[in-house]
Amino acid sequence: MSEPILTLDGLEKNFGALRVTDKVSLDVLPGEIHAVIGPNGAGKTTLIGQISGSLRPDKGRIVFAGHDVTQLSMDKRARAGLARSFQITTILPEFTARENVALAIQARQGHSFHFLKNVSKDEALNAEAGRYLTDLGLGNRADVHAGALSHGEKRSLEIAIALASEPKLLLLDEPMAGTGREETDRLVEILNRLKGRYAMMLVEHDMSAVFALADRISVLVYGAVVATGTPEEIRNDPKVREAYLGEEAA
Repeated sequence: MSEPILTLDGLEKNFGALRVTDKVSLDVLPGEIHAVIGPNGAGKTTLIGQISGSLRPDKGRIVFAGHDVTQLSMDKRARAGLARSFQITTILPEFTARENVALAIQARQGHSFHFLKNVSKDEALNAEAGRYLTDLGLGNRADVHAGALSHGEKRSLEIAIALASEPKLLLLDEPMAGTGREETDRLVEILNRLKGRYAMMLVEHDMSAVFALADRISVLVYGAVVATGTPEEIRNDPKVREAYLGEEAA
């Protein structure tokens, strides 16, 4: 079996007297989609924050690509190949879809905020940005201002921006949030096409999307992992059924 691209070892995070992350240990293998699910308030976004570097754990280790990154900043983790998409889109609405991706490519190349050069005059940059957009089903929307895209298209653009950083692991924080059924199905199809090319950790409330995408699923309840397994194992696990009693995912 391949070595994990990400290993969480006994992570703990407290906010005052409230323990939000409780001895979490799990891993993500190269090329797999590992979903993290749980009821509202289970601590999923807090966990993603610790992995990305926006929050520091109180205890435990985060090992990424063979290196302990527990104390590294968010920027250093990003440069090491850890990319995150957010629950709320973080695109630049006044730029076209192509320009948004081109800016991410320039940042990866070490030219942060060097967007004075017109992307339409840089054929190599233009072509590379177009490839990422095509991968995310936005090839015919490349020259549309990002602010004019539909909500689902914005989520796809955000993933294209993340992929433009050439990540080793993509953290997807509720990519289907706010999307309708048709847009959700399109995102599921796109992410399935990307599976194997990128390792992904997926936090998502849409259980139909989770079971369609995930190779493995970890269930978080009150900050602790109560089960990890294949989609079929998780679907039939009595602890998971109990955790989701009254929830849509039950």
